[in-house]
Amino acid sequence: MLVTVGRIGRAHGIKGEVGIDVRTDEPDRRFADGAVVVTDAKVSRTLTVAASRWHSGRLLVKFAEVPDRTAAEQLRNLFVQAEIDEDERPEDPEEYYDRELVGLTVRTTDGAEVGEVNDIVHLPSQDLLEIRRTAGNLVLVPLVEELVPEINVDKRYVVVADRPGLLDPDGAEVVPTDEA
Repeated sequence: MLVTVGRIGRAHGIKGEVGIDVRTDEPDRRFADGAVVVTDAKVSRTLTVAASRWHSGRLLVKFAEVPDRTAAEQLRNLFVQAEIDEDERPEDPEEYYDRELVGLTVRTTDGAEVGEVNDIVHLPSQDLLEIRRTAGNLVLVPLVEELVPEINVDKRYVVVADRPGLLDPDGAEVVPTDEA
């Protein structure tokens, strides 16, 4: 199964290195020397990592098939994907691949089924579960333990601690403000 692990950024130097906008929790594993990735483009290319290093908080990668800056610039903004075994799991039991969560049934802490995980939204500050409610609307729930106390991939469900307005925007508590 192909999984997006990064997006190629601008070229770095003249020898074909590129910056990578990392989209994986395991960049040192996915961009290790000898690792193979595939570009997600109309005409995909297979690229082999010749070397990778961290520089000023940014991952720089040299692909064997990219000899110089000109070739590196042609790859800018392409997403790269890695082949991941479908049974593979992150080492940390508290971490999950997006593909493991999408499709899980969403229940509240009292056991009521309220929808299904539609997607995972990755933001700089935190991840969000995008939940398709049984009513058809989408809601976003921060993927933090206080609001998502239980994830059971084997039994295919997620528990959400509902708060007023979290799962049902119409149920939000409205606090009147003083009009000036």
